[in-house]
Amino acid sequence: MPTCARAAPLYIGGLTALSATDYPGELAAVVYCQGCPWRCGYCHNPHLLPRHTAATTGWDEVLEFLGRRRGLIDAVVFSGGEPTAQRGLIAAMREVKDLGYRIGMHSAGIYPRRFAETLSLVDWVGFDAKAPFDAAYARITGVQGSGEAARASAQALLASGVAYEFRTTWQAHILAPGELERLVATLADLGVRRYVLQECRDSGHAGRRGGEWAAAPVLDLMARRFAHFSVRRA
Repeated sequence: MPTCARAAPLYIGGLTALSATDYPGELAAVVYCQGCPWRCGYCHNPHLLPRHTAATTGWDEVLEFLGRRRGLIDAVVFSGGEPTAQRGLIAAMREVKDLGYRIGMHSAGIYPRRFAETLSLVDWVGFDAKAPFDAAYARITGVQGSGEAARASAQALLASGVAYEFRTTWQAHILAPGELERLVATLADLGVRRYVLQECRDSGHAGRRGGEWAAAPVLDLMARRFAHFSVRRA
């Protein structure tokens, strides 16, 4: 595995040199952090789930690349996997900040303490809210207590003043419409103002997908609940 000279290594599963979609309104590079302890069945980056793999991108190589890209891109997004699963995340973010970049993060809030530590460094967070913060969360993630962890991180994000987008990847066979309604109500009550409903990237269910979305009873509710609401198709 690649390592770097810091208190803890940062394990990199991949790097996107340029993205116009991973940080709203900014041209960004995306650093994919290796490893995630949750096992959501619809994960679209399953190769990033194992903590240890034959990753080929070292952090020093990423820093060298970012040094060359100053003035050409605006931001660096830490994605995954789950960025907060890595002990080297905070030090890496500081190094990127020192280069003059804005910092974005895609996270499910798996580790609330480390998630909270990032909030003084990040400029924007894309927060994956998977289900109501109860037993439904564990059903999706395969990990008991995952709903409590996600709620704690969500509350920390909303209290921080950091710009954000909450989003849920949805299909009715994964999360029942009634459960989605409960999640929407909970997020609205917490004070979420920007929310995106994402279509699940699942080609095996393509034949069912359109009907589920067209009939989704919560779309009008979402439009009323959130100041900013949109649907993101796969």
